Amino acid sequence: MTTLSVIIPTLNEAGRIEAVLAALATESVATEIIVADGGSTDGTIAAVQRSGAILIECDPGRGNQLYQGAAMATGDILFFLHADTNLPKGALTAIFDQLSAHPEAGGGNFRLLFDGDTKFDRWLIGFYRWIRSQGVYYGDSGIFVRRSVYETIGPIRAIPLMEDYDFTRRLERHGPTLCIEEPPLVTSSRKFLGRHPVAIVWGWLLIHALWHLGVKPETLARLYYGKRL
Repeated sequence: MTTLSVIIPTLNEAGRIEAVLAALATESVATEIIVADGGSTDGTIAAVQRSGAILIECDPGRGNQLYQGAAMATGDILFFLHADTNLPKGALTAIFDQLSAHPEAGGGNFRLLFDGDTKFDRWLIGFYRWIRSQGVYYGDSGIFVRRSVYETIGPIRAIPLMEDYDFTRRLERHGPTLCIEEPPLVTSSRKFLGRHPVAIVWGWLLIHALWHLGVKPETLARLYYGKRL
C-alpha cells in the first residue's frame, strides 16, 4: 500500500496547528503525520502531543525543520505543509490520484489562494498562478514529492531561507511536475500585514536576484528577517 508522510514545521502555532491536524485526521488515505517544532513556547507542542502526531523538537529554521522531518518520514510520498495553510477535504486523496494518473510526474504542488481580502491578496492569487505556469512555486502551496525522486534529487536543505525555492528548482529539473487545481490550498496573508505591496514585491525580487548571484542563504536571511523587506 502506498503511504504518505505529511511534514509540518511549527514555531508558536498553537492557534492554528490543531485545525490543521484535525483536517488531516479526516482524510481517508494512509498517512503519517510528522510535526517538526523549532522551539515553540506556546501550546503548540501540547496540541501536537494530544493529536497523536509524531513530534520532533529541533533547532529553529524552516529549512532545518523540514529536513529533519523528512529524514524521519517513512512514506512513499512526502508532503510538506505549512501550519498556516488550510488543508481542504480531499487534498491528500488528490495527491494520490494525480500521482497515480501521472506516473511520469515526480511531484508538484497545489493551486494557492490567500485568505485576505485586499487588492494585493487578489493580485497575488493571479501572480502565483502565473509564476506556477513558469515552473516556480513555494512551500506555502504544499509541495509533494515521491520518495524515490526525493532521494534522487537530494533533500530539502537545512538553510535559513529559500529552502523551498532551492528544492523546487531541483524537482523541476528532474522532470514533469503537477499543479493540483482542485481542491486549492488556502494560506494565511499574515506575513503581508503592515507591509506595503511595492516593498513586498521589491524584496521578493531582490532576494531572488541575490540568490542567483550566489549570496549565501545566511546573508539573505539576515537581510530578509532583519530588515523585513
